[in-house]
Amino acid sequence: MKETELITNNDGSIFHLWLKPGEVSEKIIIVGDPGRVEMIGQNLDSIRIKRINREFFTITGIYKGKEVSIISSGIGTDNIDILINELDALFNYDLNNRIQLNERTSLTLVRLGTSGGLQPDLLPGQAIISEKAIGFDAVMNYYRGIEDITDIEFESEFMKYTAWSARLPYPYIIGASDELLNKFLVTGFIKGMTISTPGFYAPQGRKLSLAPYDGELNDKIMTFRYKGSRILNYEMESSALYGLSALLGHKALTICAAIGNRATGKFINDYKPIMNDLSLKILDII
Repeated sequence: MKETELITNNDGSIFHLWLKPGEVSEKIIIVGDPGRVEMIGQNLDSIRIKRINREFFTITGIYKGKEVSIISSGIGTDNIDILINELDALFNYDLNNRIQLNERTSLTLVRLGTSGGLQPDLLPGQAIISEKAIGFDAVMNYYRGIEDITDIEFESEFMKYTAWSARLPYPYIIGASDELLNKFLVTGFIKGMTISTPGFYAPQGRKLSLAPYDGELNDKIMTFRYKGSRILNYEMESSALYGLSALLGHKALTICAAIGNRATGKFINDYKPIMNDLSLKILDII
C-alpha cells in the first residue's frame, strides 16, 4: 500500500489521531467536543493514555474494571470519515508494513452528542437513540458497497414525500447496530430516526442572512413517517458513523440529548448536567 494511502507519523502513530496500536480500547465513546472528553474521563478509575492532535482528543483508561476509550471527533461527517477509518486501521492493519491483518477486530462505537429536536412533544434534554441515520451529507455515497447497507425503499419514500430537489445531495439511510440498540434501550431513552446534515445553518433549515434552498423542508421532515417511525432530531455525525461501521464490520450507536427543539423554538443553555448524566449511563452499559 502506498504511503499516501495509509499515512503514519514518524513515531509510527496513525496520521490524524496520533495513536499507535494498543493505545485505544475496542470499546469507544465518541463525542464531538474535545472538552467533553475530559468531562467523561474524570469518571474513570485510572487513565493510561491521553493524546491530543487537532480536534482529536483521546483518553484510554479503566472504568469499573474494564477498559474504555473516549475520543472526540470534532464536528461533521468529514471528521467521522477520518476517525473511523483510522480507528479501523489501528486494529486491522500492520501499520509498519501497511498490510491488512488476516483476522479483523470489531469495535463497539457509541456516540454521545447534542442535537436539535424535530417533534413538538420532545421534552427538553430528552435522550434520543438513533435507530436509523439519514445522511444529507453525501460522505457514504463515495464508498463502494453503499447500496448493500442503505435502505433503498426508505430513500425512495423520503425523497417522494419531501419532493427532494436534484440540487441537494442524494440522501442515504443506514441503521444502527441491532445488538447495541437492544443493549441501550433503557428507561429514559426514546428511539427514533436522526438526520445528519453537512452544516448547522441552512442545511438544518436555519435562516440568518441567507435562506435555506427549501424553506419548507423542516415541516415535511417533521410530518414524515416510515413504518411507524418518525424523525426525531438533527445532528451532524451519525450517518457516516453508521455507514462506515456497517461496511467495516463494527457496531455503532448514537445517543443524543435534544438540547433544542426546532418545533417549539426552545433551547437549553446549561446542558452540561444532562450530558454528564448521560455519559455515566453509557459508561455503565458499554
